[in-house]
Amino acid sequence: MAAYALGWRDVSGAADPAASEGKGLRQALAVLSAEAVGAEGKVAGPAAVAVELVHAFSLVHDDIMDGDPVRRRRAAVWCSYGVGPAVLAGDALHALAVRSLAEAPGERVSAAVRRLSVALTSLVRGQADDLRFESLPWRGPGAVGPDAYGVMAEQKTGSLLGCAAALGAELGGAPAGTVAAFDGAGRHLGVAFQVVDDLLGVWGDPEVTGKPVHGDLRHRKKTYPVLAALAGGGPAARELAVLLEGAEPLEGAVASRAACLVEEAGGLAAARVQARERLDAARACLAGVRLEAVAVRELEVLVAFLLDRTS
Repeated sequence: MAAYALGWRDVSGAADPAASEGKGLRQALAVLSAEAVGAEGKVAGPAAVAVELVHAFSLVHDDIMDGDPVRRRRAAVWCSYGVGPAVLAGDALHALAVRSLAEAPGERVSAAVRRLSVALTSLVRGQADDLRFESLPWRGPGAVGPDAYGVMAEQKTGSLLGCAAALGAELGGAPAGTVAAFDGAGRHLGVAFQVVDDLLGVWGDPEVTGKPVHGDLRHRKKTYPVLAALAGGGPAARELAVLLEGAEPLEGAVASRAACLVEEAGGLAAARVQARERLDAARACLAGVRLEAVAVRELEVLVAFLLDRTS
């Protein structure tokens, strides 16, 4: 099951060359961060493995909680094996992540494991907030706003990207201030990544994303573009709120109308601005740190990918 979750095997256990193994963002961030502080990329290997295994376990559990049947253009783990076995597969991936980092060589390993533990706690807290948001109103007292969403996204998504970057710098022998700078940069990258993911959840091409069209709207998920649209007020925002609060399923033409209203109310534009601002904030975190020029250029390529990706 773990191999299936990682895209290595099909449901029968046979090799599956057509399956997607994901974007490799977190592994790349760990390796590039090590290189940026002057170390060889291979020293970040255990960190790269650990953060990818954590990411995989979080996706397995996330699909169960959201009831999403598809992940990377094939059946989610829980749909293929059942909920109970999928929970255990996620737990196994979690345990393997900690083990892979704990067995790394070097004197910084204990600090690295502590950092991973802190990131895991933050990730779970963010996921809990994401679930809690589902029970909160779309508008009025107690409603979730874009700022609260940003805090949640920094925990749920930013904590692991920050951890990936910081672990690369940590295992690369960087001083504490540099490690902290990479953690901050990664956290901002994580929010930008989540906001772009939210855009793809509404307007992404299902043939590219591997997810159903308007999937987040159909599930009535409180994503950044939707919350920003509602916060803007105006006729489009009010009509959108009525659709989201209603009992009618958001399918077909209704979902398409909701997507149009999000854009009309300014949600699409606001999300793009937020993603760019977070990427600029990530750059600012590293502006005063002395880094290797080649690795910095490669990090910039990674940042550009985050903003322009289509899946």
